[in-house]
Amino acid sequence: MKKRMDDQITIDSSRQRYPYCVVWTPLPLITWFIPFVGHMGICTSAGVIRDFAAPYYVSEDNMGFGNPTMYWQLTPGRAESASWDSAVHQASEEYSHRMHNLFCDNCHSHVARALNLMRYGGSSSWNMYNLGFLMIFKGKFVGTTGFLKTWLPFIIIWSLVLIAVVTAVVVKHVV
Repeated sequence: MKKRMDDQITIDSSRQRYPYCVVWTPLPLITWFIPFVGHMGICTSAGVIRDFAAPYYVSEDNMGFGNPTMYWQLTPGRAESASWDSAVHQASEEYSHRMHNLFCDNCHSHVARALNLMRYGGSSSWNMYNLGFLMIFKGKFVGTTGFLKTWLPFIIIWSLVLIAVVTAVVVKHVV
């Protein structure tokens, strides 16, 4: 599905092309319990996804945990000190020599590094926390499928937990 954005940059989710976007996909098991925690990547001007997927490895065009379910398209003109693609490339080169740490130096940190290198929006203080927060509120789902891949496991698991708790309480009061 192609979507034409205001500045004439086309999102093509059928080809996994998200120009000037931060992309997000669920992490198996973790996102099922905490749906706002997931895996993040940043895309080039051509929409090619780069993500810090494992220690010493930044993937290109093959996101570590599946295709994006959400994207947040940024404005390339807000990159102040480096071109978009050179910042994405430089951050990817740096992170291809780093150990991955789930809590401190991870895929969100890789995206933040690229945005800091380009001084996106005049800021050099991008980090994993503000990126995660902004992705929740500014990100768009890649259709109904993206929404379901993100939220359906969470809804099923917590519905089963709720049913088990209610059943236990009812059985306790009946007996």
